[in-house]
Amino acid sequence: MHYNSSYYYIGHFSKFIAPGAVRIGFTSEAEGILTTAFRNPDGSIAVVLMNESEEVHSVTLGLGEEIASCELSPHSIVTHLIS
Repeated sequence: MHYNSSYYYIGHFSKFIAPGAVRIGFTSEAEGILTTAFRNPDGSIAVVLMNESEEVHSVTLGLGEEIASCELSPHSIVTHLIS
């Protein structure tokens, strides 16, 4: 059996984005990084980052006074859940 990459993406998203979640606005200045964010019914926010490039990227996220940094491996997806 062969699974497409979208099979794994959906599995990843379903761990953090709950049924009934709403996509919310998100501003990004990171080149080569695709981003989106969702507000879950419990009020938590899931921020999804995807590095499409061949290089490692360092990313800093900010929401109000909260700041989180992470390093994205080439061709990776990372999700930050903010409660």
